[in-house]
Amino acid sequence: MERVIDLINKSRGTAFSFEILPPLKGNSIQSVYRVIDKLRDFDPKYINITSHHSEAIEVRGTDGMMRTVNLRKRPGSVAIASAIQNRYGIAAVPHLVCKGFTKDETEYGLIDLNFLGVNNLLLLRGDVKRLHEPDNAELYHDHATDLQVQVNNFNRGIALDGSPITDIETPFSYGMACYPEMHEDALSMDDDVRYAKLKVEQGAEYLVTQMFFDNAKYYAFVDRMRAEGVTVPIIPGIKPIVLRDQLEVIPRIFHCTFPPEFAAALGRCRTDEEAKEVGVEWCTAQCRDLVAHGVPSIHFYTLMASDSIRRVAKEIY
Repeated sequence: MERVIDLINKSRGTAFSFEILPPLKGNSIQSVYRVIDKLRDFDPKYINITSHHSEAIEVRGTDGMMRTVNLRKRPGSVAIASAIQNRYGIAAVPHLVCKGFTKDETEYGLIDLNFLGVNNLLLLRGDVKRLHEPDNAELYHDHATDLQVQVNNFNRGIALDGSPITDIETPFSYGMACYPEMHEDALSMDDDVRYAKLKVEQGAEYLVTQMFFDNAKYYAFVDRMRAEGVTVPIIPGIKPIVLRDQLEVIPRIFHCTFPPEFAAALGRCRTDEEAKEVGVEWCTAQCRDLVAHGVPSIHFYTLMASDSIRRVAKEIY
């Protein structure tokens, strides 16, 4: 399967891609296929699959007592990536997350993906909000840049224990995340830019942004990265609003802001359906502006928004 960076560079105009979630534990992969079938008409160059660690939750046992158990709500990222490539012939990009997965688990995942012919990755730190604090922190990577070193070593045929890994026919190609409005844990925007630059220096072939709703912030971030000598594609991550309460929820969870005129329009909505219409209108205008500025690709976050993304894509692609 071709590398994502090659698919982007070969694309005529702005490429289209999107991200999907594995189904909740116990549910069918058909829900994934339905999203892809809805969006495949727009020639997606690649499809990302999120990865989710176990969460510590309280459950009541048959004896009536509450106990803490670890539950992985959305398993199957590796299998879904392989299924997508085999069913659709579209490059699949599973997320490789260091938080919640040991270094050994990561190595086993890389081995499985290599056997399956899935050679594109998105390397991420991952969400820590619902993560159970590990007893042996040294078994885990702290940062995505640490995970990146492990993947680079794997590509060079070096296992975690230093033993050789032979016959890696296609080394992993990968992108990483960046944050136009600053990562929640960054000390400053300078700090954030420094880490984004480090990711590229260590081998990231492209960067994908956290979702944003103000294109000016994206352009300013790209200009700053270019001034730092970073030349790789910086792909905007976009999501149409579909619910009224996302006006409050999304900035709190994803640490991004709404332009005043967009916030005001959402604030006037009385129903989720009205908010969805405003979201499609804003997202369409946002994407038209991005295309006019020659962005190499637009990456859409589909959670609860695949119908809206289809409407936007009809206008843009």
